[in-house]
Formats: sequence, C-alpha cells, structure tokens
Amino acid sequence: MDDEQFEPRLGKMRAGGSKRGRKYLHSVLAAAARAGGLKRGTRRRFDGSRIARGSAVGRLLGTRDRFAGLRGRRAIIKTRLVRLGGKGLAATRAHLRYIQRDGVTPEGNRGRLYSALEEHADGKAFLERCGGDRHQFRLIVSAEDGAEYQDLRPLVRRFMARMEEDLGTRLDWVAADHADTLHPHTHIMLRGKDDRGENLVIARDYIARGMRERVAELVSLDLGPRTDLEVERRLRLEVHAERLTSLDRRLLREMNSARVVEGIGRDLFDHSVRSGRLRKLAALGLAEDMGGARWRLGEDMEPALRRLGERGDIIRTMQRALAAAGTERAAADQIIYDPAHGQRLVGRVVAGGLADELRDRRYLIVDAVDGRTWFVDVGAGEAAEPVPTGAIVRIAPRAIAGRPADERIAAIAAANGGRYSVELHLEREPGATAAFAEAHVRRLEAIRRSVGGVERAPDGSWSVPADLPELAGRHDALQARGRPVEVEILSAVPLDRLSDHDGATWLDRELTSPEDHPRDSGFGREVRSALALRRAWLIEQGLASGEGEQVTYRPDLVSVLQRRELLRVASALSRESGLEFVEAAKGSRVEGVVRRRLDLASGRFAMIDNGREFSLVPWRPVLERAMGREVCGTVRPNRGISWTIGRQRRMEI
Repeated sequence: MDDEQFEPRLGKMRAGGSKRGRKYLHSVLAAAARAGGLKRGTRRRFDGSRIARGSAVGRLLGTRDRFAGLRGRRAIIKTRLVRLGGKGLAATRAHLRYIQRDGVTPEGNRGRLYSALEEHADGKAFLERCGGDRHQFRLIVSAEDGAEYQDLRPLVRRFMARMEEDLGTRLDWVAADHADTLHPHTHIMLRGKDDRGENLVIARDYIARGMRERVAELVSLDLGPRTDLEVERRLRLEVHAERLTSLDRRLLREMNSARVVEGIGRDLFDHSVRSGRLRKLAALGLAEDMGGARWRLGEDMEPALRRLGERGDIIRTMQRALAAAGTERAAADQIIYDPAHGQRLVGRVVAGGLADELRDRRYLIVDAVDGRTWFVDVGAGEAAEPVPTGAIVRIAPRAIAGRPADERIAAIAAANGGRYSVELHLEREPGATAAFAEAHVRRLEAIRRSVGGVERAPDGSWSVPADLPELAGRHDALQARGRPVEVEILSAVPLDRLSDHDGATWLDRELTSPEDHPRDSGFGREVRSALALRRAWLIEQGLASGEGEQVTYRPDLVSVLQRRELLRVASALSRESGLEFVEAAKGSRVEGVVRRRLDLASGRFAMIDNGREFSLVPWRPVLERAMGREVCGTVRPNRGISWTIGRQRRMEI
C-alpha cells in the first residue's frame, strides 16, 4: 500500500488485517504517523483543547503580538468555571445577590441584571434554567478605557454576540455592570449549556486569550486607536511601576536562554523607557547590569512583580478604607496579615469587601489594639461569616493540626482489621453517646469527599487506612485554603457605645482578664480610654471598688451584667410578641422554634419560642440551619446545649 493512501475497511473489531488483529483505531493512528501528523513512540495527554468550542479562534487570536499593537485598547477578562454539584445552585443564588447588591451603579443604586434581549432580566428564571446544569462560567469583563462609555451594556451585548459566532452556539447569560471601583466592569454569568442542551465546553486558548482579544478589538473600534501621546504617557508610567507591565513582558519575550536581554532600544524614546525600566528592576533586585548594555533578568522576576502588584493593590485598598473612616495610620503601620506567622489580632473592623470578586474571596481591614492596621484575607464568601463594620473581632490562624477524633478513629479501625463504625466505637467506649460517635462518621465523610482514601460500605461501616491522620491533615489543609483564619466577633456593638452600656461588654472581660493592656497608640489608645471610662462606670454602679488601676471587681461581674441585659431585652420582646419570657436555667429543657438571632453587647443569643413562651439561649452556628424550625435541647452546667433539630440526629455543641 502507498504510504500516501489509506483505505478503511469496515467490519467487526479484529476481523481481517494483520495476524495480531490490530484495532481499527491503531490503523488510523499509524496512517496519521506515516503522514507526519504524529510521531511514532510519542504519547500526548488528551485535554480536549482541540475539540472544545472556539479552539481554532482562540489559537488564531492568541498569535497576535500585543506589544506590537500598543495603539490598540486593552481589556482584562477573568473567567472561572464553577461546578454546580451539591451546593452549586445556592452559590449561584448568592452570586446573583452579590452582583445586584446596593451601591454598584454610578448613582449608588442596586445592580441591574440584563441579558441579550432583556433590559431587566429575571434572576429567578435564570436560576430555574440553571437547574440540572453541570457547570457555569462566571466572567468579569473590564476594559481599560471603560470609563469612556456612558453605558457598558451595548459593548457587553456585542461581545457576547461575537462569542456566539466564535463558539458556534447561542449562549444563555445574564450580566450586571459595576462602577464602584476605579475601573468600571461587568459581571457575566453564563450557563454551561449550548443551544442543543449539551454541556458547553470552551477551549483553553479561547478562555485565556480569545475573549480578551474580542473585547479589546471592540473597544478599539469604538474609541479609535491610541494616539502617540497616549502610548508614550502609558509607557512612561510603566517605567517606575512596581508591578508586572507590558515593558516587562516584552523583556521576557526577548531574553535568551541565559535570561540576558539587550538594553538598547529601537529609537531614542524606546531606549529611554527600556533602560529606565531595567534600572528600576535592578533597584528591586530583579535584574543585573552585565555591562555593554546587556542585562540579566532574575529567575523569579515575573512572580515577584505580580506579588508586588497585589501588595500595592492591597495597600491602596487600606488607604481608601482608612480615609473613608477618617482614620490616619503611617505606612509602616499598614500590614498584610499572614496566617503562617501564627499571630493573633484583636481590633475593630474598619471595612470589608471582596479581595477577589471572581473567586468570592473576602477581606477585612482591622484596626488592631497593637496600634497597627491589618489587611486580613478571611477566605471564600460561603465560608466567611458577614462581620459588621465597627465590630470588635479576634483573628487567629485556622488550626490544621490533627484532631483527637482522627486518632480515635484510627485506633478503633486498627483494632478491628481496618474497619470503623458507630457500633464498634460504642463497644470500645461504652460511655460515649451515639451522637458523639456519629460526629466521627461526619468527619470521615468530609475526608472522603475532599481527599478520598476512606470508603463507606453498604452496611454503614468504613474502611480506614493506617495513614488516616495524614489524610485528615491534607483535608484540613484544603479547608484552610478556603478559610485561612478564624474570625470571632467579640462585640457586635461599636467601642464608643460600650463605656456606659448596662450589660456585659467586651470591656468588662478585658478588665477582668490578666492579658496585657493595649498599646498606647492608634486603636489601642482608644481602647485604653474606653477601659478607663468603663472602670469608672462600674465603680459608680457598685460593681467594682477602688481607685486608679487598683480596682477590685465583683467575681460574678460578667454574669450579673449579662442577666441585666437579657432581662431588659426579654421584656421588650415580650411586649412585642405577646409571649411570656422563661429563663433557661441549668438542667432545664428548651423546646420551640428558632425565631431570630440577637446581637447584644453581652454576646449572641437565639430566641426560641413554643407558641406560649420563649427563652433566650447562647447562639451557636448550628442554629443558623435551624432558623424557622423546631429544636429541643437541655441546658448543661457549662451553659452548652445538646441540640436536636427537627427529627434529625442530635448535634453536640
């Protein structure tokens, strides 16, 4: 047979052909190799990049030289593929609420959803259409010159129409424009289904470069190419920028295998910005002058510049938040919190927001008692509890050390041939409750879902390997990525309302604790002043005695003040609801419906009523899921309660 020809022969597999019965697919691959399409002896991992929608367009657009097109307008598109399994639709609903939140329009109004044909899109209808979808795409589209547009909707609609042409399918999407940052941008939620109801798979090249190029060319068409003056102004600003710039990308493209690049430009202006940027990189320790107009670029130049850019964005965010709060802090006292250092913070929340809008990672800016202001990444939105501005919080790194439960499970499994179950647990520890053992089962289920390695049998028992503690550590490390810190609200009531508050406050706990006093600067100085005023108020109320720093407090100070506030709040709730208040004494049983959460200076409490009377009990996160549902529990001597929610199993608190 001629190597240039190939004739497929239809029939059963392994029918005819060579004595070895070579498969039809193997014959196709061999013919492709003979034609030069594949190299013999090589294997390439299939990643779908050649068959996904937009692959050819993405590769074509990706070959454009962006630096050569300096006159063109720039755009940024951030894309995230979101799996909708499990809590996916709940996350989608939360994201819809976020992009429609208050204060995102130029007038400070709520964000408005729109689509290809609708000026006011129905978010609920979009959610219903997403039911059953495997995934969806979330995009943030930001043109560098987006502020030049009075309305971004026509641009977004044209961009999505170009996407439909490139991908060869109609797209189902909704969007909302935001103008609450320096650069106006648009949030787009795109269903992961094509017009035939099949899963929408978009090629990597199109996601990485194709979409960005489409937006950039549309903006260039609308606003025209950049003038010489605009190009020169932008490049001059990039010379001293402490972030990754287009000048840096050009240098990285032009360097040789030894990371050496020439410092001579094409003309006088190009030479000035090029040499100026190389000197700036050298000052940052990211380039080395080798003489003769030759420079060696550092190995970590690109990631280091990206980190510098992120840090600069964070510092600017902190400065804007402090200015809005009317607070001044020296640059040296504005710090980015790193959980790896193990430091604990106590301070006032100055502001909060999204550190990464695409991945829904949130931050808090905390004015701490050590006199410094900290930027704290608190993790993903679904894991981070909303914290009100002005609240006093404690920040601590999320512990990822092994839990006693992991060692207990491993010991029981080792004694039973690698098997664990509630029954085996109760046999080994007769004093344990079923609810206590079931908590260990939930721990195993969480490990199975995140890292695997443990399996559940049909009879409810578990196959547990000897390296369970290692698996549990990997699971906890993954959890820490989504929630790197623990945020404890010490007082939901601002500091300026605590000095004479008739109830147990954070100040009372500080006065009666042996911890060090706050630093006499910044927020620490405000706390010192508030503590002095609180001390005088307690003496006036007969709850403390003494003068100056030598003050003696009643041993039951906090409990007395807490009961005062609870009785006062309960009286108001009784008048409002018409129900009688019953104190939850130790050993008493509390039954009813969880009606609301109360954020008091004394702490958080839940209102639980049975239709005739109600009680106020300490709030626990497990009650969030029980809001509006029946619960019952017994108050323990340590004031904890073992709750039973509805007809579900008991949950230990």
